[in-house]
Amino acid sequence: MASTVDDLKSFLAGAGRFALVSVAGTKGSTPRETGAWMLVSPASSYGTIGGGQLEYMAIDKARQVLGKSGDGSTMLDVPLGPEIGQCCGGRVEVAIRPGDAALAAALVGAAEREEMMLPHLYIFGGGHVGKALAASVALLPVHAVVVETRENELEGVAPGVETLLTPVPEEAVRAAPAGSAFAVLTHDHALDFLIVAEALKRGDAAYVGMIGSKTKKATFRSWFLKTAGGTAAEFARLVSPIGGEAVKDKRPPVIAALAAAEMMSALASHAGPGVSETRAARKISSKQ
Repeated sequence: MASTVDDLKSFLAGAGRFALVSVAGTKGSTPRETGAWMLVSPASSYGTIGGGQLEYMAIDKARQVLGKSGDGSTMLDVPLGPEIGQCCGGRVEVAIRPGDAALAAALVGAAEREEMMLPHLYIFGGGHVGKALAASVALLPVHAVVVETRENELEGVAPGVETLLTPVPEEAVRAAPAGSAFAVLTHDHALDFLIVAEALKRGDAAYVGMIGSKTKKATFRSWFLKTAGGTAAEFARLVSPIGGEAVKDKRPPVIAALAAAEMMSALASHAGPGVSETRAARKISSKQ
C-alpha cells in the first residue's frame, strides 16, 4: 500500500493548527473501534472515525475547539440512532483535543511502527492475474511485493506495490518474514511448483496459494510428495485454485478480487503478537 507515513507527514506539514479526534469508548454496534482516530485542521481532515453524521459532528466540534484559546479539550457522547440519522444502534464517546508538536511526533512514530509491522504479501508472476491482484491489494494494509523473472512484466504494476526482479524467485520465499502470504501465478508451471514447495516447507506462512486447475494441483501433489520431499501435511496447506471455486468467472480482475479477499482473511486468522502490537501503536493517540 502507499505509505500512510508520508500522507500523515504531508497533512501535518500543511495543517498548521490541528485537533486529534479519537474514539474513547464504544457501546453496542459502532462504525469504528475504540482507539480509532482522525486529525482535523481548519481546512481539511486526515483519517476517519467511521464517517456519517458522527464524523461530521466531530469535525465541526474539533474546529470549534481549534477556534478557542487555552486547552479546549472536550468529549462527545453520541448515540447512533435516528436523532442523528444513523442506525448503528450503539453509542460512541469521542475525545477531542488540540494537537501540538509532541503529539504530531508521537503519531508519526506510531505510524512508522505500524507500517514496519504490516504483513507481507508476495505475488509471484506479473502477468494479467498478477497485475490485477497487485492492483486489488495496493490499497490494503499489507506490504505487497510482485516477484518476477521477466523485467518487462514488472511494467505497469500498481503504485504502492514493491517489485522484485530476480532469476531465482524462490529465494524471495526464504527471505520473507514469518506470517507472510504467497500467491504463485507465474508463466511456468515448473517454476510455480518450485516456489510453492519452498513456501509450504517454511511452515510459518499465513497463506500459500497457486493458480491453476484440479489437474495442475494433482500433478503438483504427486511431484511434491514423491520428488520434492514434501509431506501430506504440508501439501494440505496449499490453496489451489486461488480465490475458491464458488464463482466460475475466470477474468483476471475477478480472480484477483476473490484471491485478495481470501488472502486477507488468511492473514487476519494467522495474526499473532505483531498485529496486537500494531493495534496498540495505533491507539497511542488516545493516550497522549
